[in-house]
Amino acid sequence: MITSSSTLQESSTLSGVSWGAIFAGAAAAAALSLILVLLGVGLGFSAVSPWADSGVSAKGLGISTIIWLAFTQIVASGLGGYIAGRLRVKWANMHGDEVYFRDTAHGFLAWAVATLVTAMLVVGSVSSVVGGGVQAGASVASGAAQAVGSAAQGVKGDDFGYYVDSLFRDDRPVAVSDDAAHGVVARIFARTLSNDGQLAPEDRAYLAQLISQRTNLSQADAEARIDKVYGDARKAVEDAKLKAKQAADTAAKVAAYTALWTFIALLIGAFFASFAATYGGRRRDAVVYVETEHFVR
Repeated sequence: MITSSSTLQESSTLSGVSWGAIFAGAAAAAALSLILVLLGVGLGFSAVSPWADSGVSAKGLGISTIIWLAFTQIVASGLGGYIAGRLRVKWANMHGDEVYFRDTAHGFLAWAVATLVTAMLVVGSVSSVVGGGVQAGASVASGAAQAVGSAAQGVKGDDFGYYVDSLFRDDRPVAVSDDAAHGVVARIFARTLSNDGQLAPEDRAYLAQLISQRTNLSQADAEARIDKVYGDARKAVEDAKLKAKQAADTAAKVAAYTALWTFIALLIGAFFASFAATYGGRRRDAVVYVETEHFVR
């Protein structure tokens, strides 16, 4: 086949990127991604229930989220890549390998632009949609975190009102107020729990004497009650700390798995966008143009 010099010069000077086709494919992929993500958020909220033994489990929700994210990337990126390949400029007198590379590049660029656009849209739209549902859970989590923090840094006496009151239970009615005695015990508990957690011998002896005077218990019985109640209070604080650490570890693992699977899903989307662009480009090149003749009378 003989090619004129003007045709070769035109093919070498024209850009190999059809930005119009890329932006068209990216717009289609971004719009479809946003729709599918919002649909997935709606389905996820409808499947979650605040009641125990009701609704989908956390593990099931995580797996379904990963599957839906991969499905979204495959469908949206494939559509965007196909549109970019089908609408790009037809390259005449171009080697097949070069056409294949350019089609692949068009699909990849369409996926990249769509990913950036979708990221900006999803951050704004999904955050507003999820905000109302997350606010209640965030309030509960914030309250739990504050309770654990106060236990670790220095607990107020009111946090142990139940344990302190149990130290002074008696069958006889108390004629005087116990606020002062309760305050002393609460402060000793708070200081001990915020330090090493071991009740000092002098504090233990003082508390036993104070309780013995107000409850008509012997010194030995008062010390036994102190050991039991303080042990219960210390165990409650340690359990709260352990639950907070487990929650933090779980959150870190969830964040890591989410980032990893999002990375994999994005790679899948890039592959399908590039593959679909090559298919769309071949369909574009296979189009036969029909020339019509106009007869002038």
